[in-house]
Amino acid sequence: MTNRLSAAAGAAIRRLRRDRGWTLADLSARSGVPLSSLSKVELGQTSLGYEVLIRLCRALDVEIDHLLRPEARSDSSPPPAARRAVIRAGEGEPRDLGGLAGRAGATELLRRRFTPVVLEVAETQHTGPLLRAPGEAYLMVLSGQIMMHSDAYAPLSLGQGDSVYFDGQMGFGLTTQDTTPATALLIHQGEDIAQD
Repeated sequence: MTNRLSAAAGAAIRRLRRDRGWTLADLSARSGVPLSSLSKVELGQTSLGYEVLIRLCRALDVEIDHLLRPEARSDSSPPPAARRAVIRAGEGEPRDLGGLAGRAGATELLRRRFTPVVLEVAETQHTGPLLRAPGEAYLMVLSGQIMMHSDAYAPLSLGQGDSVYFDGQMGFGLTTQDTTPATALLIHQGEDIAQD
């Protein structure tokens, strides 16, 4: 399948999965397609092979042509102009990112280009899965002291007001530097973060 069709099918798969209220892990369990592969498929970052396409169609209970129709490709159109979402303090859709409690903002907007998530970091040791965001990401410490762990770099110490712009596909995790909880703003491309 061409990259253009893979991207359209990936967007349709993501829409169908969300319509059913399934997580990436739910679809992975139902289809037998690995979680890391599903994330790339939904983001159009990998070519979609026939066997994987069939397994996903069976899990979603749709015909192949459903993923390739023009209406399935509507996710590629630009988002409407003059839209906004207000997120009040303490509000947002709850997110659990590898053991980090967070609140994602603007989740009611369709076809968001990026997702802001305010994270509460309380653990002093990284024991959960590494997180992977599609595309690039930005992290800014709002309060406290944070250690950013990754599978590519040595741990990075960040204090209040410090920030880092990074490749979100690099596995990363966050801990506090001491027993004082910290808060950070994570902005990542797309809508979902994979955990491995």
